[in-house]
Amino acid sequence: MFKSMIIYRIAESWQGDLQALEDALQKTVFSECGATQERSAGWAPPRGEAHGLLAESVAGQWVMRFMSESKMLPASVLNRKVNEKAEAIEKRDGRKPGKKERREIKDEAKLDLLPMAFTKQGSMWVWIDPQARTLVLGTSAQGRADEVVTLLVEGLTGFSLALLDTQTSPQAAMAQWLITQELPAGFTADRETELKAPDESKATVRYARHPLDIDQVREHIEHGKLPTKLAMTWDDRVSFVLTEGLQLKSITLLDGVMGGASQDDAGFDTDVAIATGELSRLIPDLIEALGGEGRTGLGDGLPASLATSATGPKAAPLDTAPDEQPF
Repeated sequence: MFKSMIIYRIAESWQGDLQALEDALQKTVFSECGATQERSAGWAPPRGEAHGLLAESVAGQWVMRFMSESKMLPASVLNRKVNEKAEAIEKRDGRKPGKKERREIKDEAKLDLLPMAFTKQGSMWVWIDPQARTLVLGTSAQGRADEVVTLLVEGLTGFSLALLDTQTSPQAAMAQWLITQELPAGFTADRETELKAPDESKATVRYARHPLDIDQVREHIEHGKLPTKLAMTWDDRVSFVLTEGLQLKSITLLDGVMGGASQDDAGFDTDVAIATGELSRLIPDLIEALGGEGRTGLGDGLPASLATSATGPKAAPLDTAPDEQPF
Protein backbone atom coordinates (compact mmCIF):
# COMPACT_ATOMS: atom_id res chain seq x y z
CA MET A 1 0.00 0.00 0.00
CA PHE A 2 2.75 2.44 0.99
CA LYS A 3 5.89 2.10 -1.14
CA SER A 4 7.40 5.40 0.05
CA MET A 5 6.72 7.65 3.04
CA ILE A 6 7.27 11.22 4.15
CA ILE A 7 6.28 11.65 7.80
CA TYR A 8 4.93 14.76 9.54
CA ARG A 9 4.12 15.49 13.16
CA ILE A 10 0.69 17.05 13.76
CA ALA A 11 0.50 19.85 16.35
CA GLU A 12 -1.09 19.03 19.70
CA SER A 13 -3.43 21.99 19.27
CA TRP A 14 -5.39 20.29 16.45
CA GLN A 15 -8.40 18.39 17.69
CA GLY A 16 -8.90 15.69 15.07
CA ASP A 17 -12.44 15.16 13.87
CA LEU A 18 -13.20 12.66 11.09
CA GLN A 19 -16.36 14.44 9.95
CA ALA A 20 -14.56 17.79 9.80
CA LEU A 21 -11.86 16.11 7.72
CA GLU A 22 -14.46 14.64 5.35
CA ASP A 23 -16.15 18.04 4.97
CA ALA A 24 -12.82 19.70 4.17
CA LEU A 25 -11.90 17.09 1.54
CA GLN A 26 -15.29 17.45 -0.13
CA LYS A 27 -14.29 21.01 -1.11
CA THR A 28 -11.53 19.66 -3.39
CA VAL A 29 -12.89 16.53 -5.02
CA PHE A 30 -10.86 15.16 -7.92
CA SER A 31 -12.30 15.37 -11.42
CA GLU A 32 -10.66 14.51 -14.71
CA CYS A 33 -9.16 17.26 -16.85
CA GLY A 34 -11.52 19.16 -19.10
CA ALA A 35 -10.85 19.55 -22.81
CA THR A 36 -8.56 22.56 -22.38
CA GLN A 37 -7.52 21.99 -18.76
CA GLU A 38 -3.82 21.39 -18.23
CA ARG A 39 -3.94 19.73 -14.81
CA SER A 40 -6.45 18.57 -12.23
CA ALA A 41 -5.90 17.43 -8.64
CA GLY A 42 -8.04 16.59 -5.63
CA TRP A 43 -9.35 13.86 -3.35
CA ALA A 44 -10.85 10.58 -4.52
CA PRO A 45 -12.64 7.83 -2.54
CA PRO A 46 -9.88 5.52 -1.24
CA ARG A 47 -12.07 2.44 -1.71
CA GLY A 48 -12.45 3.28 -5.39
CA GLU A 49 -16.23 3.45 -5.13
CA ALA A 50 -18.00 6.28 -6.92
CA HIS A 51 -19.34 8.94 -4.54
CA GLY A 52 -17.81 7.10 -1.58
CA LEU A 53 -16.32 8.67 1.52
CA LEU A 54 -13.09 10.59 0.98
CA ALA A 55 -11.78 9.88 4.49
CA GLU A 56 -12.07 6.26 5.61
CA SER A 57 -11.47 5.08 9.17
CA VAL A 58 -10.08 1.55 9.56
CA ALA A 59 -9.03 0.28 12.99
CA GLY A 60 -8.76 3.86 14.18
CA GLN A 61 -6.54 4.95 11.29
CA TRP A 62 -7.75 7.57 8.78
CA VAL A 63 -6.89 6.91 5.15
CA MET A 64 -7.37 9.16 2.11
CA ARG A 65 -6.29 9.16 -1.51
CA PHE A 66 -5.00 12.17 -3.42
CA MET A 67 -5.34 12.04 -7.22
CA SER A 68 -3.78 14.15 -9.96
CA GLU A 69 -4.07 14.17 -13.73
CA SER A 70 -1.94 16.04 -16.26
CA LYS A 71 -2.24 16.50 -20.00
CA MET A 72 0.90 15.26 -21.74
CA LEU A 73 2.22 16.04 -25.19
CA PRO A 74 5.39 15.01 -27.05
CA ALA A 75 7.60 18.07 -27.53
CA SER A 76 8.01 17.21 -31.20
CA VAL A 77 4.24 17.48 -31.77
CA LEU A 78 4.02 20.88 -30.06
CA ASN A 79 7.05 22.23 -31.93
CA ARG A 80 5.65 21.06 -35.26
CA LYS A 81 2.36 22.83 -34.57
CA VAL A 82 4.20 26.04 -33.62
CA ASN A 83 6.30 25.90 -36.78
CA GLU A 84 3.22 25.37 -38.92
CA LYS A 85 1.55 28.46 -37.44
CA ALA A 86 4.75 30.53 -37.78
CA GLU A 87 5.16 29.51 -41.43
CA ALA A 88 1.53 30.41 -42.15
CA ILE A 89 2.12 33.92 -40.74
CA GLU A 90 5.31 34.29 -42.78
CA LYS A 91 3.52 33.33 -46.01
CA ARG A 92 0.57 35.59 -45.26
CA ASP A 93 2.42 38.68 -43.99
CA GLY A 94 5.86 38.22 -45.49
CA ARG A 95 7.61 38.39 -42.12
CA LYS A 96 8.89 36.01 -39.48
CA PRO A 97 7.25 36.17 -36.05
CA GLY A 98 9.44 37.62 -33.29
CA LYS A 99 10.18 35.99 -29.94
CA LYS A 100 7.16 37.49 -28.17
CA GLU A 101 4.82 36.49 -30.97
CA ARG A 102 6.26 32.96 -31.05
CA ARG A 103 5.47 32.61 -27.33
CA GLU A 104 1.89 33.64 -28.08
CA ILE A 105 1.81 31.17 -30.96
CA LYS A 106 3.02 28.42 -28.62
CA ASP A 107 0.24 29.18 -26.13
CA GLU A 108 -2.29 29.09 -28.97
CA ALA A 109 -0.87 25.79 -30.24
CA LYS A 110 -1.20 24.29 -26.77
CA LEU A 111 -4.89 25.22 -26.62
CA ASP A 112 -5.39 23.67 -30.04
CA LEU A 113 -3.72 20.42 -29.01
CA LEU A 114 -5.03 20.06 -25.46
CA PRO A 115 -8.30 18.36 -26.44
CA MET A 116 -6.29 15.71 -28.32
CA ALA A 117 -3.53 15.24 -25.74
CA PHE A 118 -3.39 12.05 -23.70
CA THR A 119 -3.52 12.21 -19.92
CA LYS A 120 -1.44 10.69 -17.14
CA GLN A 121 -2.87 10.03 -13.69
CA GLY A 122 -1.07 9.60 -10.41
CA SER A 123 -2.30 8.90 -6.89
CA MET A 124 -0.93 9.12 -3.37
CA TRP A 125 -2.07 7.39 -0.20
CA VAL A 126 -2.48 9.76 2.76
CA TRP A 127 -2.69 8.41 6.30
CA ILE A 128 -3.45 10.20 9.56
CA ASP A 129 -2.82 8.40 12.83
CA PRO A 130 -4.93 10.53 15.21
CA GLN A 131 -3.55 8.89 18.34
CA ALA A 132 0.14 9.12 17.41
CA ARG A 133 -0.52 12.53 15.77
CA THR A 134 1.34 11.67 12.58
CA LEU A 135 0.55 12.41 8.95
CA VAL A 136 2.11 9.99 6.46
CA LEU A 137 2.21 10.71 2.73
CA GLY A 138 2.86 7.86 0.32
CA THR A 139 5.50 9.63 -1.78
CA SER A 140 9.20 10.42 -1.78
CA ALA A 141 8.78 13.64 -3.83
CA GLN A 142 8.74 16.63 -1.50
CA GLY A 143 7.05 18.82 -4.11
CA ARG A 144 4.06 16.48 -4.33
CA ALA A 145 3.95 16.20 -0.55
CA ASP A 146 3.93 20.00 -0.22
CA GLU A 147 0.88 20.21 -2.49
CA VAL A 148 -1.10 17.81 -0.29
CA VAL A 149 0.04 19.46 2.95
CA THR A 150 -0.98 22.87 1.64
CA LEU A 151 -4.49 21.60 0.82
CA LEU A 152 -4.88 20.09 4.29
CA VAL A 153 -3.54 23.13 6.14
CA GLU A 154 -5.73 25.50 4.16
CA GLY A 155 -8.81 23.30 4.47
CA LEU A 156 -8.68 22.24 8.12
CA THR A 157 -9.06 24.85 10.83
CA GLY A 158 -6.15 24.77 13.28
CA PHE A 159 -4.31 22.04 11.36
CA SER A 160 -0.59 22.64 11.78
CA LEU A 161 2.32 20.30 11.27
CA ALA A 162 6.01 19.98 10.49
CA LEU A 163 8.29 17.39 8.99
CA LEU A 164 9.36 14.76 11.49
CA ASP A 165 12.69 15.70 13.07
CA THR A 166 15.07 13.58 15.16
CA GLN A 167 17.92 14.35 17.53
CA THR A 168 20.40 12.44 15.36
CA SER A 169 20.28 13.06 11.62
CA PRO A 170 19.69 9.96 9.50
CA GLN A 171 22.96 10.62 7.68
CA ALA A 172 25.02 10.70 10.87
CA ALA A 173 23.26 7.61 12.19
CA MET A 174 23.73 5.66 8.96
CA ALA A 175 27.43 6.55 8.89
CA GLN A 176 27.88 5.31 12.45
CA TRP A 177 25.97 2.11 11.76
CA LEU A 178 28.05 1.35 8.67
CA ILE A 179 31.34 2.02 10.46
CA THR A 180 30.53 -0.04 13.56
CA GLN A 181 28.19 -2.57 11.92
CA GLU A 182 26.08 -2.19 15.06
CA LEU A 183 22.47 -1.17 14.50
CA PRO A 184 19.80 -0.42 17.11
CA ALA A 185 17.78 -3.34 18.43
CA GLY A 186 15.25 -4.60 15.92
CA PHE A 187 17.05 -3.21 12.85
CA THR A 188 19.47 -4.84 10.43
CA ALA A 189 21.35 -3.41 7.47
CA ASP A 190 20.65 -4.99 4.10
CA ARG A 191 22.86 -5.09 1.02
CA GLU A 192 22.36 -1.65 -0.48
CA THR A 193 23.75 1.81 0.30
CA GLU A 194 24.85 5.00 -1.43
CA LEU A 195 27.76 7.15 -0.29
CA LYS A 196 28.30 10.66 -1.63
CA ALA A 197 31.01 13.28 -1.15
CA PRO A 198 29.65 16.53 0.33
CA ASP A 199 31.97 18.72 -1.77
CA GLU A 200 31.41 20.07 -5.28
CA SER A 201 32.58 16.84 -6.87
CA LYS A 202 29.55 14.94 -5.52
CA ALA A 203 31.56 11.77 -6.06
CA THR A 204 29.20 8.85 -5.48
CA VAL A 205 29.72 5.18 -4.65
CA ARG A 206 26.79 2.76 -4.75
CA TYR A 207 26.59 -0.76 -3.43
CA ALA A 208 23.72 -2.96 -4.59
CA ARG A 209 23.20 -6.59 -3.60
CA HIS A 210 26.62 -6.38 -1.93
CA PRO A 211 27.83 -7.04 1.63
CA LEU A 212 28.34 -3.78 3.52
CA ASP A 213 30.53 -5.12 6.35
CA ILE A 214 33.73 -4.56 4.36
CA ASP A 215 36.70 -2.25 4.82
CA GLN A 216 35.95 -0.34 1.62
CA VAL A 217 32.68 1.01 3.00
CA ARG A 218 34.31 2.17 6.20
CA GLU A 219 37.22 3.74 4.28
CA HIS A 220 34.85 5.72 2.04
CA ILE A 221 33.12 7.16 5.11
CA GLU A 222 36.41 7.88 6.90
CA HIS A 223 37.57 9.77 3.78
CA GLY A 224 34.51 12.01 3.82
CA LYS A 225 31.81 10.30 1.81
CA LEU A 226 28.50 10.23 3.67
CA PRO A 227 25.58 7.82 3.27
CA THR A 228 22.53 9.22 1.49
CA LYS A 229 20.54 5.98 1.69
CA LEU A 230 20.71 2.63 3.40
CA ALA A 231 18.56 -0.46 2.91
CA MET A 232 17.30 -1.82 6.22
CA THR A 233 14.94 -4.37 7.72
CA TRP A 234 12.88 -3.85 10.86
CA ASP A 235 11.91 -6.77 13.11
CA ASP A 236 12.06 -9.18 10.14
CA ARG A 237 8.70 -7.71 9.10
CA VAL A 238 9.33 -4.60 6.99
CA SER A 239 12.19 -3.79 4.64
CA PHE A 240 12.82 -0.25 3.44
CA VAL A 241 15.46 2.22 2.31
CA LEU A 242 16.19 5.08 4.72
CA THR A 243 17.33 8.35 3.12
CA GLU A 244 19.33 11.27 4.48
CA GLY A 245 16.12 13.33 4.49
CA LEU A 246 14.30 10.86 6.79
CA GLN A 247 12.20 9.50 3.95
CA LEU A 248 11.41 5.81 3.58
CA LYS A 249 11.51 4.26 0.12
CA SER A 250 11.03 0.77 -1.36
CA ILE A 251 8.86 -0.28 1.58
CA THR A 252 7.99 -3.97 1.52
CA LEU A 253 5.98 -6.02 4.02
CA LEU A 254 7.80 -9.31 4.41
CA ASP A 255 6.40 -12.84 4.44
CA GLY A 256 6.12 -12.90 8.22
CA VAL A 257 3.56 -10.10 8.05
CA MET A 258 1.41 -11.52 5.31
CA GLY A 259 1.60 -15.12 6.49
CA GLY A 260 -1.29 -14.71 8.91
CA ALA A 261 -3.68 -13.32 6.29
CA SER A 262 -5.69 -15.73 4.16
CA GLN A 263 -6.97 -15.05 0.66
CA ASP A 264 -10.42 -14.55 2.17
CA ASP A 265 -9.02 -11.59 4.12
CA ALA A 266 -8.00 -9.71 0.98
CA GLY A 267 -9.62 -6.32 0.63
CA PHE A 268 -9.29 -2.64 1.42
CA ASP A 269 -9.87 -2.91 5.17
CA THR A 270 -7.41 -5.77 5.57
CA ASP A 271 -4.74 -4.04 3.49
CA VAL A 272 -5.12 -0.83 5.48
CA ALA A 273 -5.15 -2.59 8.84
CA ILE A 274 -2.03 -4.63 8.06
CA ALA A 275 -0.05 -1.78 6.49
CA THR A 276 -0.87 0.85 9.11
CA GLY A 277 -0.53 -1.69 11.92
CA GLU A 278 3.05 -2.53 10.96
CA LEU A 279 4.13 0.98 10.01
CA SER A 280 2.63 2.53 13.15
CA ARG A 281 5.02 0.32 15.13
CA LEU A 282 7.99 0.89 12.83
CA ILE A 283 7.84 4.70 12.98
CA PRO A 284 8.38 5.10 16.76
CA ASP A 285 11.12 2.47 16.73
CA LEU A 286 12.88 4.36 13.93
CA ILE A 287 12.55 7.63 15.86
CA GLU A 288 14.11 5.96 18.90
CA ALA A 289 16.91 4.54 16.74
CA LEU A 290 17.68 8.11 15.65
CA GLY A 291 17.99 9.41 19.18
CA GLY A 292 14.40 10.43 19.78
CA GLU A 293 12.35 13.25 18.39
CA GLY A 294 13.94 16.65 17.93
CA ARG A 295 12.52 20.12 17.63
CA THR A 296 9.30 20.11 15.62
CA GLY A 297 9.08 23.82 14.84
CA LEU A 298 5.29 23.70 14.82
CA GLY A 299 3.56 26.97 14.08
CA ASP A 300 0.09 28.35 13.61
CA GLY A 301 0.16 28.26 9.82
CA LEU A 302 2.00 26.54 7.02
CA PRO A 303 5.23 24.64 7.77
CA ALA A 304 8.38 26.62 7.07
CA SER A 305 9.05 24.47 4.01
CA LEU A 306 5.79 25.71 2.50
CA ALA A 307 6.10 29.39 3.33
CA THR A 308 7.54 30.22 -0.07
CA SER A 309 4.55 32.08 -1.42
CA ALA A 310 1.04 33.07 -0.49
CA THR A 311 -0.38 30.56 -2.94
CA GLY A 312 1.74 27.64 -1.77
CA PRO A 313 4.51 25.70 -3.53
CA LYS A 314 4.47 24.68 -7.14
CA ALA A 315 3.51 21.04 -7.52
CA ALA A 316 6.18 18.70 -8.79
CA PRO A 317 5.31 17.37 -12.26
CA LEU A 318 4.61 13.72 -12.79
CA ASP A 319 7.45 11.72 -14.24
CA THR A 320 7.58 12.14 -18.02
CA ALA A 321 9.50 10.51 -20.77
CA PRO A 322 12.37 12.55 -22.32
CA ASP A 323 10.37 13.42 -25.43
CA GLU A 324 7.27 14.47 -23.52
CA GLN A 325 6.40 17.56 -21.55
CA PRO A 326 3.46 18.45 -19.31
CA PHE A 327 1.45 21.47 -20.33
